[in-house]
Amino acid sequence: MKKTWANSGLDLHLDLPASRVRAGLEAALRDAVRDGRLHPGARLPPSRALAADLGIARNSVAEAYGQLVAEGWLTARTGSGTWVAPYRPRPRQAPVLAPAESAVPRYDLRAGVPDLGAFPRRAWLAAARAALDAAPDHLLGYPDPRGLPPLRTALASYLARARGVSVTADRIVVCSGFAHGLALICQVLGARGGTAVALEQYGSQAHRRVVRAHGLRCLALPVDGDGAVPRALGRAAAAVLTPAHQFPLGVTLAPRRRRDFIEWATASGGLVIEDDYDGEFRYDRQPIGAMQALAPDHVVYAGTASKSLASGLRLGWLAVPAPLLDEVVTAKEAAGAQASVLDQLTMARLLASGGYDRQIRHARLAYRRRRDRLAAAVLRHAPGVEVTGIAAGLHAVLRLPAGQNEAGLVAGAAARGLAVEGLAGYRTGGASHGPALVIGYGRPAGHAFTAALARLGAALAQAAAGPAAGPPR
Repeated sequence: MKKTWANSGLDLHLDLPASRVRAGLEAALRDAVRDGRLHPGARLPPSRALAADLGIARNSVAEAYGQLVAEGWLTARTGSGTWVAPYRPRPRQAPVLAPAESAVPRYDLRAGVPDLGAFPRRAWLAAARAALDAAPDHLLGYPDPRGLPPLRTALASYLARARGVSVTADRIVVCSGFAHGLALICQVLGARGGTAVALEQYGSQAHRRVVRAHGLRCLALPVDGDGAVPRALGRAAAAVLTPAHQFPLGVTLAPRRRRDFIEWATASGGLVIEDDYDGEFRYDRQPIGAMQALAPDHVVYAGTASKSLASGLRLGWLAVPAPLLDEVVTAKEAAGAQASVLDQLTMARLLASGGYDRQIRHARLAYRRRRDRLAAAVLRHAPGVEVTGIAAGLHAVLRLPAGQNEAGLVAGAAARGLAVEGLAGYRTGGASHGPALVIGYGRPAGHAFTAALARLGAALAQAAAGPAAGPPR
């Protein structure tokens, strides 16, 4: 006889036998404590209430409680009720082996994540409270697969103002980050008969995995000082680009190259997927507008809150060309993946109130200071290392002197408790740009940034001095 507690104040599934009810109740409660469904300190319902819920005699409940108190599973105080004991008999179980010590680095300078400690908690909570107070009830139901209308409206306005994107709210599709948006586009391309997608030779390996997971081949576009080179497009159905700040090399796609890609897309019916992953963070130059504005019917613009707020929000957006919109929405609806309604309402409020702009300005100033400190530390400890790609974004490329061992330097940094990545890990085929490190200066908490830079400087100095100098003990 399976029962749930409906009137007792606690919901717990109990499996009681048809006979020997008291013994069955004792066993069910004992199992609930042993399994953790009833945690130490949890207050149990009064015997009268539990008896009514289970449809058994009150005496059976009282006797079961008494037996479990005697065994040490429960504790009871006159006038205060019955509680799960803070200390109880150790359940019989197979021994659990201690997990191996996690190899989490003490200081993390890998690219791709902002300072999570800078997340605007107060502003987010205030926006969430205001959004919930104002939201009509129907917005709390199953959302439009494109995303909530208030967020799409706010995004269309913000993207036009801040990034020069040409889009209306009806062509915004909210997704769970760039990888999710790329997966939707790849699904549509595959259904249309596409066989290959071109990606920059240097870039995220995770994005290549997304493309391959949808049955499409990856073509590598060379990258030089003017950005991606369009000559290797071949029979690609789409080209994935980071035109404002190439990831990870940090160069900008030259105007002539932008036009070349647009002409290719227009002539071939191909698609440009613009990954504007850090478009808000510009330091030493005027902001570069989105490539999408050059050909809104041939470019999918993709942005996220991963760098500006936090990757854990899983909030991203696509500005989708009108001819592609219905297919993308159908693919998203079929997948069933939707961003949280509450997060969408909060983000919409943050955008509409100006709170998002304030956060961007604050973060831009903080990251520029970090970038300057990184460049100064490298110059001080390893003047032979060139710091590049730093006019924008949250990472820098440290170009090492010719012949220096990139992998050896990464290992030497790890020996100092520092996580860094070599440029080679971002390359797929083609010519190498030489040994270099990709250093993200967003991850470390503010109080740890100085120590992280000191260890990086020591690792660079050690590599320059040769293998004789080892890390400090």
